[in-house]
Amino acid sequence: MIYFVATPIGNLKDITLRAIETLRAADVIFCEDTRHTLKLLNAYEIRKPLVACHKFNEREAAEKILAADREGKEVAIVSDAGMPVISDPGGAVCAALKEAGAAYTVIPGANAFLSALVLSALPAERFAFIGFLPDKEGQRRALLERYKDVDLTLCFHVAPQDVDRHISSMYAVFGERRACAVREITKLHEEAVSFNLSEGLPAEKRGEYVIVVEGAASAENPLNALSETEHIRHYMEEGLSKKDALKRAAADRGVPKSALYPFTVGLE
Repeated sequence: MIYFVATPIGNLKDITLRAIETLRAADVIFCEDTRHTLKLLNAYEIRKPLVACHKFNEREAAEKILAADREGKEVAIVSDAGMPVISDPGGAVCAALKEAGAAYTVIPGANAFLSALVLSALPAERFAFIGFLPDKEGQRRALLERYKDVDLTLCFHVAPQDVDRHISSMYAVFGERRACAVREITKLHEEAVSFNLSEGLPAEKRGEYVIVVEGAASAENPLNALSETEHIRHYMEEGLSKKDALKRAAADRGVPKSALYPFTVGLE
């Protein structure tokens, strides 16, 4: 049998009993980085043959996985963290297994973007996982345009060196929206920093990020039918400060705070 096994995204204790059992029972483990996986296996005193399966050799690895399966071996597939295939290697392997008619299953576990969605406190009833954005600005904006009018909370994976320019692209396409940058999930220095897209994310960028962005304001939002002043006053009457009421109204309307600031003059 072939198993896609989720592994911890930070804290090594975030591994399921089934995952440990599966890794211990495996005859061979295919992994994104053998050095990284070895640290996890050592923590649980597991000794198994490791074979590389990364984005540069997935098709070749898939053939090895199929060959091992035909020999009756128990095969486990892991990525460096989280669920294989989801913004990680494994998609080409799944396709090859399906085409060959090979049976496989999933051992579920930790997931970065779902954890970040909870930590963000943004609406989670409906959401879309976008993953990593293209590196080229034109392609990145073209992809973001597809989600511009979608009333879903959006989840992105972002490398630290890309945070500033990707947030800039989001603001250029989406306009003003609430967002949250989450990093070091399950680790000692875990943090979830809320911000508005127009403001960007302050401080030095370290570690991999999940950036969660609220969806487009619904055209059915009754507050958008109010005047700008009435809209801001509505939130102030709910107990928000004038500054926070301005932010919320701007987010509802999908406009920069500066566009609504003149309507706060005289409001107390």
